[in-house]
Amino acid sequence: VLQKWVNREISNFDYLIQLNTMAGRTYNDLAQYPVFPWILRDYTSEELDLNNPAVFRDLSKPIGVLVLSCFYKYLFFFRYENFEDPLGIIDKFHYGTHYSNAAGVMHYLIRVEPFTTLHIQLQSGRFDCADRQFHSIPATWQALMDNPNDVKELIPEFFYFPEFLENQNGFNLGQLQISKEVVNDVILPKWAHSAEDFIYKHRKALESEYVSAHLHEWIDLIFGYKQRGPAAVEALNVFY
Repeated sequence: VLQKWVNREISNFDYLIQLNTMAGRTYNDLAQYPVFPWILRDYTSEELDLNNPAVFRDLSKPIGVLVLSCFYKYLFFFRYENFEDPLGIIDKFHYGTHYSNAAGVMHYLIRVEPFTTLHIQLQSGRFDCADRQFHSIPATWQALMDNPNDVKELIPEFFYFPEFLENQNGFNLGQLQISKEVVNDVILPKWAHSAEDFIYKHRKALESEYVSAHLHEWIDLIFGYKQRGPAAVEALNVFY
């Protein structure tokens, strides 16, 4: 599979799906759901220029340290260096959360069943507060940049399934507290004119020359040699 990918006989999407499968990740287990990277950082421009490297996320770094100040990088370093479990069970870590978990999958897929029902069960029989729901792609990216404790990566549906961005079932997802805006369909980047257009351009971005040249750096973090050991510590990539 690696050789086929290097020879460009299979797409970046297919390679990531196969890596996830080999790693034991599956659509049948929300706790081990397939994980895909955030690949863009431009969600505000009117047009998406895939020939401009500046529109892409730095795939060599974990989400937690993409654009954070030196203070936060020091904070993660300090947390790792000074953490000690009295029982000796829990290893040192930079992040107390994870880039992929069941709650995160339900967060993204809240508008489609069976994930709607699973989300409601998780929230004791009701929808979570509207402000904490997945209501905007630009706002979700900005929250990742502003909050060092939010390190969620993406799920494969961001590259092929436009329906998860639309509230086709008409669920009452509540109102945002400050703007009073009703949460309905997911708000898209300005460069996407519909859910289908977003998926088309996002998939095109995944298969772009820039991502093809740098995807291995993200794979090192999630599936490769930087997920554990000294290389993970150096890359600020150790999870609870």
